[in-house]
Amino acid sequence: MTEDMQDQKTRAADWFRKLRDDIVQAFHDIEARHVGEEEAGRFVVSNTTRTAPDGSDAGGGAMSVMRGGRVFEKVGVNISTVYGTLGERAQAAMAARKGLPGMADDPRFWASGISLVAHMQNPHVPAVHMNTRMFWTPHAWWFGGGADLNPCIEYDEDTAHFHAEMKGACDPHSATLYDELKAWADEYFYIPHRKRARGVGGIFYDDRNSGKWEADFALTQDVGRAFLPAYVPLVDKRREMEWDMDDKDVQLRHRGLYAEYNLVYDRGTKFGLETGHDPDAVLMSLPPMAKWV
Repeated sequence: MTEDMQDQKTRAADWFRKLRDDIVQAFHDIEARHVGEEEAGRFVVSNTTRTAPDGSDAGGGAMSVMRGGRVFEKVGVNISTVYGTLGERAQAAMAARKGLPGMADDPRFWASGISLVAHMQNPHVPAVHMNTRMFWTPHAWWFGGGADLNPCIEYDEDTAHFHAEMKGACDPHSATLYDELKAWADEYFYIPHRKRARGVGGIFYDDRNSGKWEADFALTQDVGRAFLPAYVPLVDKRREMEWDMDDKDVQLRHRGLYAEYNLVYDRGTKFGLETGHDPDAVLMSLPPMAKWV
């Protein structure tokens, strides 16, 4: 059995909220920098709530979503802190994945995190995903997270920059960590039925419990801090490039890959829907428009 870890839970949830605030401000600044006839995009924030089967409070969060901006066609930066008891399917999945005994006897859980997905107006600007999270049960705690770049029109220098920033977040923690987490991302973000990755990768980790909470939390913070330096320069480099309807068609078809992956394979989507979280918040990652041939 693990301790309640209330102090650690509070620190993690506060960090995810601060990271959300920093990203929202940075994206507002991008919208303001970009010249256009349209109004600069702004995030609309709405609170989400979760209710347990017995009607009691089970946590919630906040959706911060911008639609129809000058640069961002749709971007969501969601935070949540949820708790309660895991249902039978979630218990079975957790026990199988983690090998945790006793889940059926004490299925309490607590989870907090930030999740971001950005879909862009200009097809030359890559879409992106990032999330970090902490999970607790009476039987174990762990962190997870990562970020991956999803361009529909690939530029090798953009991929190299994004990966360099992710490596910079990993290197202080272990000389081999970036290679390990990159390989994990390559495997995790692969779409078996398409026989291809959904993008150009990044880093991914889950179930991280080294036995040292502070060290694992520090890694999770470094991954979060690396996101804006990894992504904002790419947006600024590509947002004014000219594009045509052929480019838009490529973008819409590529978005189909993203939707397929998130609906069929993504663990976070499955967990959110199975544990009764707000479906609009869970499905925030889906693009506003996509196309299948």
